[in-house]
Order: sequence, then structure tokens, then C-alpha cells
Amino acid sequence: MSQHEPLRLHVPEPTGRPGCQTDFSYLRLSPAGEVRRPPLNAAPADTTDLAYTLVRVLDEQGRAVGPWNPNAEPELLRRGMRAMLKTRAFDARMLIAQRQKKISFYMQCLGEEAIATAHALALDPGDMCFPTYRQQGLLLTRDDVSMVDLMCQLMSNSHDALKGRQLPVMYSFKRAGFFTISGNLATQFIQAVGWAMASAIKGDTRIASGWIGDGATAEADFHTALTFAHVYRAPVILNVVNNQWAISTFQAIAGGESTTFAARGVGCGIASLRVDGNDFLAVLAASRWAAERARSNLGPTLIEWLTYRAAAHSTSDDPTKYRPADDWSHFPLGDPVARLKQHLIAIGAWSDEEHAATQKALEAEVAAAQKEAERYGTLTDGHTPPLETMFEDVYKEMPPHLHDQLRQARA
Repeated sequence: MSQHEPLRLHVPEPTGRPGCQTDFSYLRLSPAGEVRRPPLNAAPADTTDLAYTLVRVLDEQGRAVGPWNPNAEPELLRRGMRAMLKTRAFDARMLIAQRQKKISFYMQCLGEEAIATAHALALDPGDMCFPTYRQQGLLLTRDDVSMVDLMCQLMSNSHDALKGRQLPVMYSFKRAGFFTISGNLATQFIQAVGWAMASAIKGDTRIASGWIGDGATAEADFHTALTFAHVYRAPVILNVVNNQWAISTFQAIAGGESTTFAARGVGCGIASLRVDGNDFLAVLAASRWAAERARSNLGPTLIEWLTYRAAAHSTSDDPTKYRPADDWSHFPLGDPVARLKQHLIAIGAWSDEEHAATQKALEAEVAAAQKEAERYGTLTDGHTPPLETMFEDVYKEMPPHLHDQLRQARA
């Protein structure tokens, strides 16, 4: 007879519950400026420690410290601030539009704005991003992307370039290097690696940037992408946005309670970083390092961006059911907008008055874009793309069976 205790299945405990403050001690934070910056050509194994520490630049006083300081020009940082404020204003306006039933669905990136906006400033024209549904900042950072076009896609109206075929927030902007968003988890990683491999095969200089959330690291496509990226040294940046929560599931369910998500890259032979995603300067520096590494034929980089999803997972979610309502205010990495504001004021490149004026101007700009977009119709008034668009653009020439289906749909 065995003397062992009965076996028990380990079920991770939630880090937060309604009315119970989240314990953030599992985050393994490193002080600003203390994490080393390796040379660009460092072997993946030489980044092992960087997968367990945390790259940070901004200290509590808003000073840029340490080897990862990107020494960015103040005007670039001002542009980043405007991009974050614009993204936040856009999100707030579209949330209200959904509540007014003008669009069917929306997903905010509140609290995560620094990641996409700073990353966008580190890429070159022609690089391709394979995003998920919380990287609208990649588009809103660019001056050549119209907010009206984005809103029309959300409203699936007559001016929607995607003709109502995509769910709201699943944008597609080829000319902006923004691959069509897929609702399926982790497809972005294998697509990004494949695109990067094709760029290298053609002898191009463009790189790819793939995006997933922490929960998607449990998907098979995540591991397949890492294997191919390692074996073929694909010129790709693999971004894992660890915002602590999936829909209503804490990050421990995906394995984040006993190790870091960045560590999975090291295990696959990929240079890996774990970065403070609410530190705009750290995001910019790490993105530049990974982009230059890829463009120099030094291989892929996996980056875990540590941040917090401040809002609901989507407009279909009620986060008060699974975490405290004020959880974000206790997150130790703070608000990315407030932290960059503090730094810009400290270096004399910003002020409270300019911040308030910029915020007001951007909110007016977003409101004007919404007014123009609504001229083409909203969810409530029936200005949707024609029925024929359901059957067009599938084949170069519409085959007989689609003609039959179209005739039946019109009947």
C-alpha cells in the first residue's frame, strides 16, 4: 500500500476578486535603470536574465535613468504624448458610441497606450505589424491614417473600406503596415514569422512585428511561431502584451504565476526582454533594440510588455464581476500618460496647461471625425454596404453557385 498522499490537481488561485484588492507581488519588479542593456549582437542565451527582470527607464521622479534611456528628442516624446492622448480620447468616444448603439462592439486599450504608440515610433515605413484587437495605437500614432476611416469600419457603414465584413475593431490597413486583425488567438505570431521569412528570402529590409496577449501564449500557434522564428532567424519582433487579464481569467491560467512569459522565448533560443509597458521611454528603447536586431540579420526578439488592462475586456464584459473596481489605481506601474507627462514637465518640454489644451483639442478632433463618419451611417440607421458585397471579392469572377446564392438572397 502506498504511503503517499492522494494526488491533487493544482488550480491557480486568482490574483484578484471582487471587493478584494489584487496582490501584485508576483510581478517581480526591478528598480528603474538597474537592468543592463546587452549589445545588439548578444546571443539569445545571454539575455536569460532579462527575461526575469524588468527593463525600466523612468524613475518615480520622472527622470530617465540607466542604460536603456533612449535619449529621445523632446519633440518625439511630445509626439508620443499626443498619440497616447489621441488614442485615449478615441477610445472614450467610441465606448460612448457603442452605448448609444451606433456601433455593436468595442474594445478599449485604456492603460496600455504606451506600448503601441512607442512601438510605432520605432518602426520604419514598410514594416508590417500583425496586431490583435488592442493595438489601435499603432494606427492612431500615424498622421496618414484617418480616424474617419477607422470609425466607418466600426460602424460598418457605406464608407467602410472592409464593406462590413469584419467585426468592429478588427481593422485592416495595408498601406499603413497593419495586417487584417483575426479574432482567432495567436494566428498573428505565425503570420508575422512567415511574412518576416518571406522578406528575408526576397532580400528585403523590412521586418515584421507580431502581437498577442498573455492568454494566447497557451495556444499551439505561439510555440510553432517561436520554433520557426528561432530555426530560420526570422527578422521579427514577437510582442506578448501581459495586461494581467484575459476576458475574466487572470494571467496565472496561462502560466504566468510561476515564471515569466518572456522566459518562454529564451527556452526556444530567442533573445527575450521583459519590459515595463507603462514606461513610454522603456517601450521605445526596447522596440528600437529589437527592430535594429531584426534588421541587422541578428534574429528575432520576444518582448513581454508588462501592463494592466484598466477597462473591461470589451463592451460585452463586466470586470467588476472578477476584480475590484479600483484595481488599476493600485497597479504599481501606474498610468503611462501620467508618467510621460511627469517626465516631459521635468525636462521643460511640457506643462499642465499644454497638457490640458492638447487634451481638449484632441477630444474636439475626435468628435469632429465621429460627426463626419456618422454622415455615412451608423448601426441604427441602415446605411450598410449593399447586399452584393457579401458575394463580391471572393473570386476574380463570381462563379455560378455564388450567383445562385445572391439571387436567392435578393428574393
